[in-house]
Amino acid sequence: MDPLTLFALANGAVSAVKAGCKLYKDIKSASGDIKDVLNDLDDQFHKRHPSSKPATIEQRNQYVQEKNRVIDLNKKGGETTGIYQEIGEHLGTYYDNFHKCIAVFEEEEKRSKTEVYSGTDSIGKRALQRVLMKKQLEQMSVELRELMVYQSPPELGALHTEVEDMMKVVGKEQKALLVKQMQNEMLQAKRRKAKMDKLKNEAIVGICILIIIFTFGFTMMWVAYDRSKKYPQYGNELFPKSEEQRHKDAEPHVYIGR
Repeated sequence: MDPLTLFALANGAVSAVKAGCKLYKDIKSASGDIKDVLNDLDDQFHKRHPSSKPATIEQRNQYVQEKNRVIDLNKKGGETTGIYQEIGEHLGTYYDNFHKCIAVFEEEEKRSKTEVYSGTDSIGKRALQRVLMKKQLEQMSVELRELMVYQSPPELGALHTEVEDMMKVVGKEQKALLVKQMQNEMLQAKRRKAKMDKLKNEAIVGICILIIIFTFGFTMMWVAYDRSKKYPQYGNELFPKSEEQRHKDAEPHVYIGR
């Protein structure tokens, strides 16, 4: 479990909730009498751009786009069920990754007391990273609560409370399972490392034996070659001829013809 990935997922869920809340609020505000909303837009536009200071083409385009957006929202007629469900799912994603992050941090802190850290980052850097990410996650929770409870329609505040309460229970269950999974992964990683170390040591021993064998064989061949040059009477075989064999080879050979 990479805390950076979990943090990114939580942060993305928060952004999605914010966007969903804005759209939900816009649809709610435009679902009534659209004439008042459009008239208000007209009044604001004419106040900003009187006849003495006409609007640019870009400003007029933005004004038309905003009016069209309000009209499109009004056509939805307050249909916010899908958005409501999406916001709930994004909230669940945030709290799910929030609890996973906390579980990872706590497990790393426990391991730091019993295991020697061997990573590339310094211990101080990793500790500071955990503290900052934890504070940012907590700040996200505060922002979500303020957004949904105080700045959005009341039903979104109720949704936030329900999801938060549910995820507290689910988070505890997931935390226990996640810690168990992390411990199993660590155990499996240690076993794999021990197995690889064993294979590596066996390979080193095997290579050393082969080197010794080849060195011994080459030495024997060189000794035989050197002996054959200096003492040809002993032959050019790997092992020198015995006295008996040399005497036998020195005897004249008799060939019997037919």
